[in-house]
Amino acid sequence: MRIQHLAAAFLLTITLLACSSLPAQQAPAQVGTPARTPDVPYEPSPPEVVKTMLDLARVDSNDLVYDLGSGDGRIVIMAAQDFGARGVGVDIDPKRIAEASANARSAGVVDRVQFIEGDLFTTDFSRASVVTLFLWPNINMKLRPTLLALKPGTRIVSYVHDLGDWRPDKVVKVQSRLGERNVYLWIVPAAAKAGTERVVH
Repeated sequence: MRIQHLAAAFLLTITLLACSSLPAQQAPAQVGTPARTPDVPYEPSPPEVVKTMLDLARVDSNDLVYDLGSGDGRIVIMAAQDFGARGVGVDIDPKRIAEASANARSAGVVDRVQFIEGDLFTTDFSRASVVTLFLWPNINMKLRPTLLALKPGTRIVSYVHDLGDWRPDKVVKVQSRLGERNVYLWIVPAAAKAGTERVVH
């Protein structure tokens, strides 16, 4: 019996020594807070809406898609994964940027997309051939002068909200778990390149 006790004590000592040699568990990296309050609350677009937006813009492998307020990155990730495009997501919330970057790695598209922690109103997205929006009406209107100044032919797609009296080139309805909603398409006209607010009908 004494030998059995000694053997058990020996095994316990070896186990404790082995455990103590394992590397300490790394605490998860802390993600910072936004530079300011986000312009809209995070509300991810349903997958069927994302596909409708990209289909409406006729996204293809030649496009550079900018998603303003990109959240978990689903729009630019689908643009890369299913349409062969390149994509850039812009979001002021570092938590969303971290989440989107992880999603891009999981989807295997890190070579085609990137995510920028930045302000929608100060980030340069003039290289975009397609811009996607799921924002609030007042934010859309605040962005409108910048959108009108994009290069002619740039396609702008917005889910739910329009751009005031800038008449869309096309509107389609999409059915999702949120109910029936509009998706709007505008194509930046050559007349808008001068930076005017003239509405082209």
